[in-house]
Formats: sequence, C-alpha cells, structure tokens
Amino acid sequence: MYYSNGNYEAFAKPVKPDNVDQKSAYLVGSGLASMAAAVFLIRDGQMKGERIHIFEELKLPGGSLDGILQPTNGFIIRGGREMENHFECLWDCFRSVPSLEVEGASVLDEFYWLNKRDPNFSHMRATKNKGQSAKTEGRFTLSDKATEELVKLFLTAEDQLDDKRINDVFSQEFFASNFWLYWRTMFAFEEWHSAIEMRRYIARFIHHIGGLPDLSALKFTKYNQYESLVLPLVEYLKSQGVQFMYGTQVQNVVIDTSNGRKIAKSIVYESGGKVEELKLTTNDLVFVTNGSITESSTYGDQHTPAVLNPSPGGSWSLWKNIAAQDKAFGNPQKFCGNIPLSNFVSATVTTLDGRIPPYIEKICQRDPFAGKVVTGGIVSVKDSSWLLSWTFNRQPHFKAQGKEQLVGWIYGLFSDKPGDFVKKPMKECSGIEICEEWLYHLGVPVTDIQDMATNSANTIPCMMPFVMSYFMPRAAGDRPKVVPENSVNLAFIGNFAETERDTVFTTEYSVRTAMEAVYQLLNVDRGVPEVFASAFDVRVLLSSSARMMDGKKLLDMKAPWIVKYIEKKAIEKSKGTIIYELLKDAGLV
Repeated sequence: MYYSNGNYEAFAKPVKPDNVDQKSAYLVGSGLASMAAAVFLIRDGQMKGERIHIFEELKLPGGSLDGILQPTNGFIIRGGREMENHFECLWDCFRSVPSLEVEGASVLDEFYWLNKRDPNFSHMRATKNKGQSAKTEGRFTLSDKATEELVKLFLTAEDQLDDKRINDVFSQEFFASNFWLYWRTMFAFEEWHSAIEMRRYIARFIHHIGGLPDLSALKFTKYNQYESLVLPLVEYLKSQGVQFMYGTQVQNVVIDTSNGRKIAKSIVYESGGKVEELKLTTNDLVFVTNGSITESSTYGDQHTPAVLNPSPGGSWSLWKNIAAQDKAFGNPQKFCGNIPLSNFVSATVTTLDGRIPPYIEKICQRDPFAGKVVTGGIVSVKDSSWLLSWTFNRQPHFKAQGKEQLVGWIYGLFSDKPGDFVKKPMKECSGIEICEEWLYHLGVPVTDIQDMATNSANTIPCMMPFVMSYFMPRAAGDRPKVVPENSVNLAFIGNFAETERDTVFTTEYSVRTAMEAVYQLLNVDRGVPEVFASAFDVRVLLSSSARMMDGKKLLDMKAPWIVKYIEKKAIEKSKGTIIYELLKDAGLV
C-alpha cells in the first residue's frame, strides 16, 4: 500500500488483485468502517459481494452513526458528525454509493450540491447571560505565551508526547482563551485528553483555523447521519449481495502468532443463544472494528435519568480477548479503563409546539423551519456550569418528523457538576431537567421553564460511558496498526486502529483505516489518498498564524528588542521577493 497525492490515479480502476475470486471477507461490526471496507472490497478489490459477510451484534447497522425514532421515546441521536471538504477517503467512498434522495446521483453529489446551495456558518457561536451573545467577535484572544505554546506543540515530534495530557503542554493562559472555548466545544476535548491527538488535530485542520469562530469550516448532511449516510451504504451493499448477520456477537478471533506470522484461524461468535466457531483459511480476510465509543449506552426519558452502565460490552470484550494473544494487537485498557474520564451525557430534544422555536431563532438568527442551516453547528454556553452546547441542524432532521417539530442535540462537557438552574449534575438529570437547564440558558423566563420543558418538548438523555475514549492519553503501540506487522489475513479498522497523521472522532478516520486495510490485505494497486497536506503548505501556515494573532502584525508581537530589530531588518530585506508577498497576503505585514 502507498499514499497518493493529486488526481492522476484518484478515479482510476485498479487491476484486479490476484486470486481475489478465491477469497472471502468477514467484517466484525457494521459501523462506517466495516461498510466502507465492504465498498472498497467490491469496487477496488473486485471481490464478489456474496463473499463478504458482516457480523453485527445489534439488530440494525450503523454503529455510532445513528438516528432513530423509538416508538416509546421518540427521536434519538447520540451525537452528530462534522465533515469538511478534505475528507479524502470518505468522499472517495461515497462517490460510488448511489444517493437515495437524488436519482442518478451519488451520496457525494447530493452532499456537494446541498452544501453549495446552503453553506454552513454560525451567526452566534457562543452565548452567556441567558441567551445573550458572548461577544467573542471571532477573536481567539491567545496571549503571546499561549501562541508560543501552540506553535511549540505543532512542532513537537509525536514520539515526544507519549502519555502526555493537553494540560501537560499548555498553561492556564491558553485555557483562558477563546481559542480553547471554540476548540474544546467543537471537538469535545478536555484538559486531560491526549496531547498527541491535540497535536494531530492542529496539524490536520490548520487550514480551517479561520473557520473555528463561525464554524464555516464544517459541512453537514441533509438529514441525520443514519438516514443520510448509513442507509445508502446498506442499500448499495445489499444490492451487491453482501451478507449482513444481525444479532451476532463476535467474542473472539483466534490468531496463530507462531513462525513470525499472524494468521486469523477462526472466529468465535454467539448467535441465537448458541456459540459457534467459524474456521478460516488464509484466503479468509478478517476486518475487526476494535472498541466502540457508543458501547453500553443507556437512555433515560422525560422523567428518568440515563443510568451509567460500566459493562465493557461486546466490542471492548472482543478487543481484550484479541489483545491478550499478542502485544501487537494494542492495549484496550488504555481507552476503556477510566470511565469517570471517558463518559458524558447528551440529550435529544424534540419541540412539540410553537413556544420554544422563537428562542432558538433569536440565537441562530434564521428561521429554523426553512429547511436550511439553522444554528450552523453547536452553540456553546460560555457561562454554563455544565459547559452546555447545543445544535439544530437542517430541519427536518428526520424524514418522519412532523412539520411543526424541531429535533436538536444537547451535550455537556462537565456532566458531573451541578447546573445553574437545575442544581444537579447533568448525569443525574431526567430529560425534563436537562431541558430546563437548556431553556434557562436560552433566556426563557424562569416562570415558564418548568411548563415548557414538560409540555413543549420531549427530551431523551443518553449516557455514554466510553464516548471520550478516543481521546484518552496514549502512547505508541496502544492502538494496533491497521495491518499488524506480518499479518496475513487480519486487519483492524475504525478509530482505535493506528494510521499516521489523521485524527480520530471523524468519519474520515473510519473510512481511511478501512481503505488502508483492504488495499494492504488484497494488495490493491492504487494509492490511498494521503491526509490533506495543509500542515506543509507555507501559505496555510502563514494565514492561520495571522488569524490566530487576531489581526496583529509580526512586529506587534511582544519580543525582546533585539528580536524585533532582527525581524524588522529581515522583513525590510524581503521586500521585492515572494517571501514578502506571502507575508503580505497572509496579513502579517
């Protein structure tokens, strides 16, 4: 496998891999990574669909890309996915998946047209004082010291950051900035999360630094991620003959690690209350989605909190069983072993009448029923004790939604702290209580809050014990390589597999690992698109630096006089060269 850059081979059909007609594929889990792997097996590996089998523990596909209407509870979304134009592997996959909305178009076509007509941006990124603008004014408010720390992290080699936390590399000056407010609420970072992942995010999305304050960097699907992404994938794969095996929990993959090779010999699974063992040959390729951020999720309702379930569930238990066989298969305990630091609560809110929408419209400054961008991403409540954030994407968010309903999502990064209106931790709150806290921060009069939370909305809390596990501090080797060294027929896919430079908690990471796994095990003669190289583009580095400085020029930065003198001389000498033109274009001089 190799990485490619540019479009010379981006859409080329590779030569059919040797012996592929004698091979079969078994994919554990039916999340985005597994289904994308199936697409690549069919399209680029030219494997017959009927030779591809997907094991799924639940009764429906999609993994963490969910969105469902439950008859008893109503609409539920555990979270949402933010996307951008340089998710190279994601769009490479979806260009080949037919849209369910637009005849003759792909999912990529549909997505592209939608976001061209209705580009995303936020009118009010943060609020305070009960629904008033926080007046961040798009500024990052990074001090010189905080800026220096940010640059230093960007320049630090990843192997120098093993097991370090974000608060090991930043001071309080950084955490007091608007940059950190935008960053932590958009990506759900905590101060104790991995410095490695923070560095990867800075490098990966440096071309979008300017879009952080108004979320113009983001793109969203028309409906919830299940209806817009999962269902088209399922329909396509079924049309190709792919076999979905629901209600089937894989307990172990038995791997022979003798003689310097790693060969998956059998899959142990339970289905219908009966444990089975599927014997494998080297022609049987196994793709394992190891770990899950939504494993052991629990739901409450209007009157009941979501209760924490600490069980590792099927996904973590499977990874532990595999990891016990060889250290090359990773260290799952690093990610699932600290639930107090990896959990948080989210909630789905559905409005039931016309009382709440005007408060949403006042903040988002758009008609939420217009079928276009509403909040443009999350709105963060700067003075919330829960550090509450909420969002309403394009409506209807579900096809089955009533015309007078809005469906949105709420989450709190500090779910263990008492609220400002509801004097309880978010994780102990019922749906009504979470809605009350949210309405308080929308600016609803205190006398109306309880009645509106009870009768004008339906709010479903969700507790996710492992939702932050992607970001737990880690070191090299804690995540298995996509294809472990000397592996013959076994690959790991999804956000707990290791690939260079890309960032977890993204749809792109799931699809990239799937593509890399298929291309390596089948020896597909086509390049995997490299991670977008914005971190190596001097124009991007200069413009993002200028943006982070909130309009200050280079000579405005606080520095010893001798440094300023040298800078001034160097800038003067650069006039008439491309260097000066680049500095000028970036707004640094």
